[in-house]
Amino acid sequence: MSGNPWQEAAPSDSGPRVLTVSELQRKVRLSLEGDFGRVWVEGEISGLSAPASGHCYFTLKDSRAQLRAVLWRSTVRRLKFEVEEGMAVRARGNLTIYEPRGSYQMIVDGLEPVGTGPLQIAFEQLRLRLEQEGLFDAAHKRELPRFPRRVALITSPSGAAVHDLIEVMQRRWPGLELVVVPVKVQGEGAATEIADGIRLADGAGFDVLIIGRGGGSLEDLWAFNEEPVARALFAARTPAISAVGHEVDVTIADLVADVRAPTPSAAAEMVAPDRRELGALLEQRRLRLVRALRGVFEDARQRLARLEASHVFRRPLERVRREEQRLDETGARMQRALRERLYSHGRDVAELSGRLEALSPLRVLARGYSVTLTADTDRVVRRAADLRAGDRIRTVLGEGEILGRVEEVRPPPPEGSGGAMVK
Repeated sequence: MSGNPWQEAAPSDSGPRVLTVSELQRKVRLSLEGDFGRVWVEGEISGLSAPASGHCYFTLKDSRAQLRAVLWRSTVRRLKFEVEEGMAVRARGNLTIYEPRGSYQMIVDGLEPVGTGPLQIAFEQLRLRLEQEGLFDAAHKRELPRFPRRVALITSPSGAAVHDLIEVMQRRWPGLELVVVPVKVQGEGAATEIADGIRLADGAGFDVLIIGRGGGSLEDLWAFNEEPVARALFAARTPAISAVGHEVDVTIADLVADVRAPTPSAAAEMVAPDRRELGALLEQRRLRLVRALRGVFEDARQRLARLEASHVFRRPLERVRREEQRLDETGARMQRALRERLYSHGRDVAELSGRLEALSPLRVLARGYSVTLTADTDRVVRRAADLRAGDRIRTVLGEGEILGRVEEVRPPPPEGSGGAMVK
């Protein structure tokens, strides 16, 4: 056999053995996978491709070289952050050759950002995406009720946070009904339990939801940074308070909830009114009300005293009598005015009657004149030509009437007078 590891002697030692392409690729792959094993490679992600299969394909590169890499779907699902173009990462995996294409690549089973932790990267990616969708907008925030009756505590029943919440709220407002919705607050599946707890409590008629836990590392608090919790909080119709960790800890749940409390104890103080403070406030309001009522009563007493001392109350009928007198005087003036008006109108009527009498046609007839009318139509005859022989006529005199018939119609004489023969 030759010293070249890629050559094999023929059985007759007459020359090197000829390999098929598949055989050569397989030998190279086995040698590559066996010699290197698992390696860590640092570089920048380029040419990222994420098809519907769920796998991720990309190139790791630096200033002088590049390496093809593959993230299988199962590995992608385990990552806390989303792989992005241009991200600087450290990749862990095995080197191999994709035989159908003869390409040298790395199968990545672990990936972490360079410079920033993967959880921080995941937090910023989700925060930016939810902010763009409007889940943090102030327009969606609801006010907490001033005097809630039922409060749901969505937290671990064995944690310190639930004991702090119950102790503070029972001290401040003993009549408040508290219901613990037990959920995991860290570890695998915690986010799903918290989201389910939010949905369960939201449909159970509570006035306020408190979601939270005590302090811890970023990893411990991570369940409150996952998308299912954010979506459940945003969809809830009940006002919700996020009370996760300490004041310096800010989670996605804090940004989505209607109110963020720096600690669980602070959340309890936000929800439960302090009965002692409220009692002091009520006493202060009572004293102010008493003083105000005393002032009102004193003002009323003084006004009543002034009214009692007034002339109207001492002689209450005097004004009535004065108004009655004014009414009598007004009535007398109206009667005088009416008599004068009637007298004036009577004179006017008499004068007009005299004028009408002077112009009356009957006065003219009384002086010897007459009026001739057609008997059938009562039309006044003004000219002889208006009649024909045989027409019936009616002549009105100063006293009585004459009925007759026309025997002859004569034209007017030269001097302009005319007449008709009447039978």
